[in-house]
Amino acid sequence: MSGFKILVINPGSTSTKIAVYQGTESIFLKNLRHSGEQLAIYKNIASQFEFRKEVILNELIQAEIKVDDFDAVVGRGGLVRPIESGVYEVNDTLKADLIKGVQGEHASNLGGLIADDIARNIPKCRAFIADPVVVDELAPVARITGHPDMPRRSVFHALNQKAVAKNFAASIDKAYEDINVIVAHLGGGISVGAHLKGRIIDVNNALDGYGPFSPERAGTLPTGALIDACFSGKYTHEEMRKIVNGKGGLMAHLGTNEAHIVVKNAEQGDEKSRMVLDAMCYQIAKTIGGCAAVLKGDVDGIVITGGIAHGKSIVNYIKDMVSWIAPIKVYPGEDEMKALADNAISVLTGEVVCKVY
Repeated sequence: MSGFKILVINPGSTSTKIAVYQGTESIFLKNLRHSGEQLAIYKNIASQFEFRKEVILNELIQAEIKVDDFDAVVGRGGLVRPIESGVYEVNDTLKADLIKGVQGEHASNLGGLIADDIARNIPKCRAFIADPVVVDELAPVARITGHPDMPRRSVFHALNQKAVAKNFAASIDKAYEDINVIVAHLGGGISVGAHLKGRIIDVNNALDGYGPFSPERAGTLPTGALIDACFSGKYTHEEMRKIVNGKGGLMAHLGTNEAHIVVKNAEQGDEKSRMVLDAMCYQIAKTIGGCAAVLKGDVDGIVITGGIAHGKSIVNYIKDMVSWIAPIKVYPGEDEMKALADNAISVLTGEVVCKVY
């Protein structure tokens, strides 16, 4: 085993995933769970910094992994300012925006902060983030909506979308920058992106915007009905936010955000489950068709990825609607840890030039 030694840090709302890579091979992987009681004492996510860092370091010590051997520490990028895809070295400006949460507070904001703090105490070790959810490569025309005060925002599964698009390009012996591909990431949120020669020029906001509904997000809603609900007096601001993100989609219709349960119920004859599941797949396929129009029909392939892509009936429904557009490749699940490690290695080897935030 040889190559650079990389520590990967991916903080979530109630857990922190860590991994150690020796070159491209994973030699350690752990999902550290944090109880509600442990997190309740912190007033916000930024104040969890020391707690999460110490948990990571203690886990590495217990696993007898020498921290001083790391060549790089790469953290999941948070809700920073909109940036182009790529690998960014953590600097003071980036840290300030991660602490401030310039586009919102999220556990992923801790990734770059912890990476920098660990790396700065290791000789010749560098700290990076890569392809955060706010990657923004939208074409100018794709930003405009029907009102100037509400432009479209790019918030989506950039890390996995870029990784699987590059894998697809390699599978057809082409460079990512030389192909056009549509990527549909199917998870708790769903994003469908049009990749034009290495840039994602159009993609739905998978966090709280528009596009297909998903296991827990409402996607595009009728605007008039949404306005009426906001002013009905039935819901608080926070409750409306939850309707859009958290309690929408499958959760709103069927009381669960577990797609595999909905698939099972549909297969056992539950008509409501079947109809709602079909509607979600229908919206995904329709959005893929829209991306084909964005790419003017010049599509080398369609990639379906994310956790829900394990569901064969879901994938088959989508294939039945869009297979006429281009060949379809399925990469079930997602490997964010490997994608982050690969991005760090690409900079250390000189394959990719690190960007400045």
